[in-house]
Amino acid sequence: MYKATILLVEDDPNLSMVLQDYLEMLEYSIVLARNGEEGLSHFKKKDFDMCILDVMMPKKDGFSLAIDIRKENQHIPIIFLTAKTLKEDRIRGFQTGCDDYIAKPFSTEELSLRIQAILRRCQSGSGAENEEDIKIFELGKYTFDTNNMILKGKDGARSLTRKETALLCVLCKNMDKLVARDHLLKEVWGEDDYFLGRSMDVFIAKLRKYLSEDSSLSITNVHGTGFKLETKQQKR
Repeated sequence: MYKATILLVEDDPNLSMVLQDYLEMLEYSIVLARNGEEGLSHFKKKDFDMCILDVMMPKKDGFSLAIDIRKENQHIPIIFLTAKTLKEDRIRGFQTGCDDYIAKPFSTEELSLRIQAILRRCQSGSGAENEEDIKIFELGKYTFDTNNMILKGKDGARSLTRKETALLCVLCKNMDKLVARDHLLKEVWGEDDYFLGRSMDVFIAKLRKYLSEDSSLSITNVHGTGFKLETKQQKR
């Protein structure tokens, strides 16, 4: 049985010891770091299946560490652990590319369930739900490979994050159809939340930029309702 390797970066010695012992009891392989700089050093030396990062840490905070990790690997899932409860911090976390966000205090059972859910989504390819029917989409001048999370154009290939892949996948499956905001949020983030919706708007803006070289493609915002990925070639 494959043993997933997790990078745990947590500066609280008591919490880190409890989490390491618990996750190893669940047969995960754990590499522990005490601050952001140490975490980044470990990440560059070893292959991991997931990162669990505390937000408030010395030397390099969790947000900064996640940004540096994303420069090295666009696809690895990231979970933030934080004592902060502000919605703006959740938005910042998702904008840095995290897959989940757990507020302290939390139960070890909750963390275990979150880890299992994310690893299951990773095994499906892009993390988008119900995508087994179509793996590659042709979008004007682009080819979108959902399995490898790559958007290929005439000028090269772009590696997408898991959230970008999942969001674009849902839009592609509903080409030229309006997709409701709440449906997109539930498909990609697992819940319909106003503040997550603001984060989704940032991801939509990124996708528009990625597709901007093809003027026949557009992601239309129907205010307060949802989004539509449109192709001029298909209009009559």
